[in-house]
Amino acid sequence: MPNYQKIANEARKRVLLMVHKGQTSHIGSNFSCMDILAVLFSKLHVDKDLKADRDRFVLSKGWVAAALYYFLAEKGIIPKEDLEEFGKEGSKYIGLSEPEVRGVEVAGGAMGHGLPIAVGMAIAAQRGGEAWKTYVLMSDGELDCGTTWESALLAAQQKLNNLTVIVDYNGFQAMGMKKEVLDMEPLAEKWRAFNWDVAEIDGHDYAAIEKALNMPHKNPLMIIAKTTKGKGVSFFEGKLEWHYKTIDEENYKAALAQLNK
Repeated sequence: MPNYQKIANEARKRVLLMVHKGQTSHIGSNFSCMDILAVLFSKLHVDKDLKADRDRFVLSKGWVAAALYYFLAEKGIIPKEDLEEFGKEGSKYIGLSEPEVRGVEVAGGAMGHGLPIAVGMAIAAQRGGEAWKTYVLMSDGELDCGTTWESALLAAQQKLNNLTVIVDYNGFQAMGMKKEVLDMEPLAEKWRAFNWDVAEIDGHDYAAIEKALNMPHKNPLMIIAKTTKGKGVSFFEGKLEWHYKTIDEENYKAALAQLNK
């Protein structure tokens, strides 16, 4: 097994710097899914050449663009020096994932759009007899959207066993806690009722993430990854305000000190 902890920690440090220097936000959301992305990007069949048979990754929760750009740079798909442009005026590297950036399959950030697009990709691969797979990372807030459930029905009807969806279930959405804004429990049972295969995991347990991603499935696969908003820095963790706040110099140094321990 790769040293996922080291990979994720280095990613957190670089993304922390990007969000601080770019004076953007969403550090809590970036950090909650970083362990998932560390494992997923080690598994994805994609390289710097972006060949036609590559796996497709759809970042539906596009406000964690900083994390996506970091892993694209690690794959050699975009130059690492481009990360310095994140959040700068006139830069294409903005706080939402943009297909203007090489390796970004579709725009992300408009909630509820990622899964419908990914279902279309998976259907295209299925009908074309292609071996590549489609992976989606979505937020728990997107579970509020009707398009999510329409797409879930279609994916099951088409028996898209080439589709894997991961929900970053950190318990928050934009205006409050998920269970208080719109409670989706029992979530796993809902997806099973929609004829999906389901895995429930700790989204910070690397072995569990790897096992779920390698799980054989005859139907589309839903991985419900329970995570902590802002994971890795104590004063980010479980705090809704870090969905919105920018990072000043004092907070940057304090957060970096924790990540360097």
